[in-house]
Amino acid sequence: MKNLADHDSFVDGIPHDTFTQMRRDAPVHWTDAFAGNKGFWSLTRYADIMAAQKDPATFSSAQGIRIEDQSHDEYMSRRTFQETDPPEHSTTRRAVNPVFAKPVIARFEPLIQDLARDIVGQALDHAEFDGIDLIAKRLPMLMLGRILGVPEDDLDWLVERGDALIGNTDPDFTTTVIDKVDTDAYRMMPFRSPAGVELYDYADTILDGTRQVDGDGILARVLRSEDGAMTAQDFKNFFCLLVAAGNDTTRYSIAMALHLMTRQPDLLAQLQTGKVWDTCADEIIRLASPTLHFRRTATRDIDLHGQTIRAGDKVLMWFASGSRDETVFDNPHSAQLDRSPNRHLAFGQGGPHVCLGMWLAKLELRCILQELAGRITRLDAVSEPTWTRSNFICGVKSLTLRPTLK
Repeated sequence: MKNLADHDSFVDGIPHDTFTQMRRDAPVHWTDAFAGNKGFWSLTRYADIMAAQKDPATFSSAQGIRIEDQSHDEYMSRRTFQETDPPEHSTTRRAVNPVFAKPVIARFEPLIQDLARDIVGQALDHAEFDGIDLIAKRLPMLMLGRILGVPEDDLDWLVERGDALIGNTDPDFTTTVIDKVDTDAYRMMPFRSPAGVELYDYADTILDGTRQVDGDGILARVLRSEDGAMTAQDFKNFFCLLVAAGNDTTRYSIAMALHLMTRQPDLLAQLQTGKVWDTCADEIIRLASPTLHFRRTATRDIDLHGQTIRAGDKVLMWFASGSRDETVFDNPHSAQLDRSPNRHLAFGQGGPHVCLGMWLAKLELRCILQELAGRITRLDAVSEPTWTRSNFICGVKSLTLRPTLK
């Protein structure tokens, strides 16, 4: 059984064999202290994760949502509304929810279709290409700019900084790898990363008006909002959250779709029937589960499956495990694009912290799949995929593809 505290346990993808064993034999599993951090409990079964999601009074977000320990000062400096509990969480969420509501996102569909058409068309001009660079990265990045309201010329730089931030455990994304070098100088920055300094500086130029953002974008709306008005520090952390999470998770979902199409050639035929457009995105995202876990902190003693979780203990909800729980999902490791219902956990459903961007992510993924299904008869992998080195955000980061065109 692999050590879930070790980022190297994820360099070949999510260790599903370990999670299968834990769901069966140790659904509430203790991992000892590591790298100067306290140990933690892992919840791996669907029902237990869903129950924890629904009970923020017992499983609190207000001491951080990642494995690493933080001092109170570090927590206060780095936190976003994700790291708060109701009612504080609810106040901020009311201010930002309208921008991400399903009817609002639906208005972007013609734009996303046009972008997807261009992106896929340009990629297919190549006999072979890296599907992550030419497809999976492109659409989330372009939509990130429109949602935020930042200049398009800034997007490549913002995405690179976001990769360095959320990919702080992977030497392909940063030279300041959190478990390999001393990051104490950045302990007040998001993810203890120097990229946080650069993103803070960028956010400061928005706050002081020296960089103009689109008035219809979420950043301008948040700055105008009186409901849950943010401090300057809150705004900077919110900006970092959107840059990182708003791009990477959708990228890795699209990347998983490409990977699965090379492993299950029948998926393309399923798409080409035109009967799975309402369900295919959720199934791909279930299997991708790019955000592997969120941490909670127990506020009281809890007895669960013969174990006692003590007040103050860290508890990890492994979404990547719960979304493949064989007691909930038939053939959980196989893509069934017509799977319905599909109550996966990849968006943190069931509680107050459900993903803001889930409607946008599903729409972007569907539009990419529609374009591919209309243009190719087969998609082959030229080489094995490479995966992120992270037990927090995991996905395919490079994959050379060879398409067969219609």
